[in-house]
Amino acid sequence: MTATPRITAARSASLPRFVIGGLGALAVAIGIGRFVYTPILPSMVAALGLSKLAAGLIASANFAGYLAGAILVAGSRLSARRGVLAGLLVSAVTTGAMGLARSVMPFVILRAVGGMASAVVLILASAAVLQNLAEINRSELNVVLFAGVGTGIVSSALLVSALRAVGFGWSGLWIASGALSLLGVGASWSSIPNCTRHPAPPKADPQPLDRRFTRLVVAYGLFGFGYIITATFLVAVVRSNPGTRAIEPMVWVVFGVVAIPSVFLWGAAGRRWSAPRAFALAALVDALGVLGTVLWRSNTGVFLGTVLVGGTFMGLTALGLAQGRELARNNSQRGLALMTGAFGLGQIVGPTFAGALSDRLGSLTVASVTAAAALIAAAVLVAT
Repeated sequence: MTATPRITAARSASLPRFVIGGLGALAVAIGIGRFVYTPILPSMVAALGLSKLAAGLIASANFAGYLAGAILVAGSRLSARRGVLAGLLVSAVTTGAMGLARSVMPFVILRAVGGMASAVVLILASAAVLQNLAEINRSELNVVLFAGVGTGIVSSALLVSALRAVGFGWSGLWIASGALSLLGVGASWSSIPNCTRHPAPPKADPQPLDRRFTRLVVAYGLFGFGYIITATFLVAVVRSNPGTRAIEPMVWVVFGVVAIPSVFLWGAAGRRWSAPRAFALAALVDALGVLGTVLWRSNTGVFLGTVLVGGTFMGLTALGLAQGRELARNNSQRGLALMTGAFGLGQIVGPTFAGALSDRLGSLTVASVTAAAALIAAAVLVAT
């Protein structure tokens, strides 16, 4: 009964409050909770002597938790508001607690729990905000929701760069990032709407699984594998090369900055050329960016690769989720959960695969070429 007044009030607003709440939720749980690991990782490796395999395992643990969170949401009827609040608090606490751990196993546990929280927040916040936007005919504002990820990346990247410049070590960087997350929780959670409960439709014979949805789910998993290798190790790659080490503080900021408008730009491409074609094109651009960061080892090559990957990964995320919601409209929450699960599976494999291969071969080149091939395969699956 409380959803109708909120939606009615939102009709007269240029930007509904619940969209800002969704933006803040994704900034905390995804932009900070998932991605702050990337700029802090080089300091952890230097201080703790972590191997690339260990670094990859810690990253993969986050995505294993992400997959578990997606499964949890798929089989539940969690209240969007309560579920998002719980997920945000867990994300903030586990982020800060990383600064108190000193060995791989606690890192793995904390990142796994944080990953579960991030999936809960993404699915519940996205389902609630997208549904409420559809009901007030403001679906174009979904770009604001997904800009939250880039906003969180930029905010945490600036924080990490500033604190590192004044002498903070990796532990202090994690604790400060957790504190920033708590501020975001307080600013956003009360604005998250609940999904409107509609009367249950009459029972009908189950429909066969849509082949387009199946291909999309597989492509979404390949996308998760393909982009996450660069997204995890980008700053470490920059630091490892004497020719690019000087731009390390700027690279992750650029990654986040270009992510913010990317949903709008790729959304416009989807409306012009169709969402599947836009998804396929974005996946090809992402593949070029992944290759650029390891094959063109100069400031220009790294920045170009960063812009291409940072400027496509959230566009691909939004295009994929929007297509998934459309193709699984009978149960959008379950459809989003299946998409998120496939995405999480790809992300689990990616960092560990890349870390193990890097330890064996001495570079991330082969792993990145494999990631680019996965992105190209994703493009083919969706375009056909």
